[in-house]
Amino acid sequence: MRPAPSRTRACAIANRADETAWADPQAGPTGTSDAMVAGRAGCTTHPNSEGLTMKARIENPAMLLPGAREAFQRLGASVASTGISDTTLQMVELRASQINGCSGCVDIHSRALEHMDESSERIHLIAAWREAPYFSDGERAALALTEAMTRLADHRDPVPDEVWDAAARHFTEEQLAALVVAIASINAFNRVNVATRQITGEWTDQIARHVVKHAAQAA
Repeated sequence: MRPAPSRTRACAIANRADETAWADPQAGPTGTSDAMVAGRAGCTTHPNSEGLTMKARIENPAMLLPGAREAFQRLGASVASTGISDTTLQMVELRASQINGCSGCVDIHSRALEHMDESSERIHLIAAWREAPYFSDGERAALALTEAMTRLADHRDPVPDEVWDAAARHFTEEQLAALVVAIASINAFNRVNVATRQITGEWTDQIARHVVKHAAQAA
């Protein structure tokens, strides 16, 4: 890999796209669609800690394919009004992204939780929530459902009744539907980004702040 410039034109395009995408009234408060589309609009290269260029394979497919960005935005908006806490939704999106190894999504949703004033203990231990005392029963149920839905190929019965029933004790039918859509949506974004090797970077904090802002406005 070759040494990278201090700032690429592609990342400048991405920063401008952030402002455009977040102006969209259809954007959901979880920020899933806009966070991953806007931030990845053109930021396909980024220097790592050793000054070497990390490069995405292509521009984000959600920006290249007409109508894809808007479709993801509508998915995010559909989850917004169901009464699930924004913290729970961010935890769900972070946990799926950790499992799938999506650097941008992990970066954004962990930062969003920081801006929501979540404790470092809760953020750091989402990956090990079963052995941590920092989560409510409802959050545990949502995280268990997230893991089951994200790891569908790992088990013969990927979403067992015990996982579903635990979630059903804490969420209404509409909220369960919203959780399923939110988990499916973040998994879709993870796969788009991982397959094309989209790169995280300093732009993620701006996106995370927008996530929190939209969540507060929707509250």
